[in-house]
Amino acid sequence: MKQINGRHVFGIFAFGFGTIIAVNMTLAFNAVRSFPGLEVKNSYVASQGFEAQRSAQEALGWDVSAALEGDQLSLRFAQDGEPVAPQIKTAVFGRATSVAADQIADFTYEEGRFTANVMAGPGNWNLRIVAVAEDGTRFQQRIVVEVLG
Repeated sequence: MKQINGRHVFGIFAFGFGTIIAVNMTLAFNAVRSFPGLEVKNSYVASQGFEAQRSAQEALGWDVSAALEGDQLSLRFAQDGEPVAPQIKTAVFGRATSVAADQIADFTYEEGRFTANVMAGPGNWNLRIVAVAEDGTRFQQRIVVEVLG
């Protein structure tokens, strides 16, 4: 049996720390590569108007629901049970975890609901909408749509 000397100990430590550094570099690279970017430049400034916007949105009294039947996504706005047809500014249908599968939902209004064709595999999807009421009030909401496999 060989005796452990200084070179062996150095090799063991170098291999161990080299492994740790390699794993950390891999994780850091993947984190930076998959980072979608900032939502806002300054979250403090963005939060200043949040309560006022939320109160105005809640004052609309809208109930919003979405459902997926096949490839057709339907979106309903209602106030006191009656359909509402706001102007939809943006509607993005995608996964909660990545923007890679995001699709712009091009809604058309008919018979009290908005419909759009989208492609969705099984799992949880988010519909992120921004709409404007007739009085100019901005409405935004994220609706979770579960697609069964």
